[in-house]
Amino acid sequence: MLSSTDLAKRNNICISGNGDQALLFAHGYGCDQNMWRFITPAFENDFKIVLFDHTGSGKSDTDAYDFAKYDSLEGYADDIIEICDAFDFRNVILTAHSVSAMIAVIAARKRPELFSKLILIGPSPRYINDESYTGGFTKEDIDELVATLDSNFLGWSSFITPVITGNPDKPEVAEELKNSFCRMNPEIAKHFAKVTFLSDNREDLPQVSTPSLVIQCDPDAISPIVVGKYVHDNLPDSEFALLKTSGHCPHLTAPEETIQAINNFLRNES
Repeated sequence: MLSSTDLAKRNNICISGNGDQALLFAHGYGCDQNMWRFITPAFENDFKIVLFDHTGSGKSDTDAYDFAKYDSLEGYADDIIEICDAFDFRNVILTAHSVSAMIAVIAARKRPELFSKLILIGPSPRYINDESYTGGFTKEDIDELVATLDSNFLGWSSFITPVITGNPDKPEVAEELKNSFCRMNPEIAKHFAKVTFLSDNREDLPQVSTPSLVIQCDPDAISPIVVGKYVHDNLPDSEFALLKTSGHCPHLTAPEETIQAINNFLRNES
């Protein structure tokens, strides 16, 4: 197992705050820990704030990216578990956005004793529709997305980021997201995107007993409300918060409302 010093370098771990209980934030695809900057100040007085970058993202050590390890979301979940163990974090509140929501679910399934609560923003256990499930995308949609990723990653990034943010009145957020995508190593970015959009973690949901909050926006082009409700219905101990905002990144576009939903959940569960 890597030491806390090695992990701090690999995942660019930053710890702050005045509390004892760890509030750990896991960013979504193409992002980094800076995306939480509007959220974390509200919790610094009461919690130990733990920020990190997934291996291959942000200011992590990209040399540590193992294409075999990260060929499924399990690899990222194992990293979170490794961080908690190395720093002796227990009773962790894990807040996760987008694909990291399922990474959090996997981590909680594997090591439930580490986590006291999960806060899942825009989760999706499967993006592709099938006969009995609506994920928001057809297989043809995802096949086309993957083909575009391979042929023109920068062009795909420019197209998809305004769709993801879903707030045309806030073009600066889409621009920030696009720049974040484009800073990634293209081969890592393409690999992570394929793993994200081709994943199916529906069977993990009922195996998680950790109290959870599902935070949903409507409309959300990446994780529609029907998907958020599916996650809520299949997590045994979960609450559902529908924000009065659109898009897939409310921690950037509607931070006050996101903070309020988190605070309501934490107060109810305390």
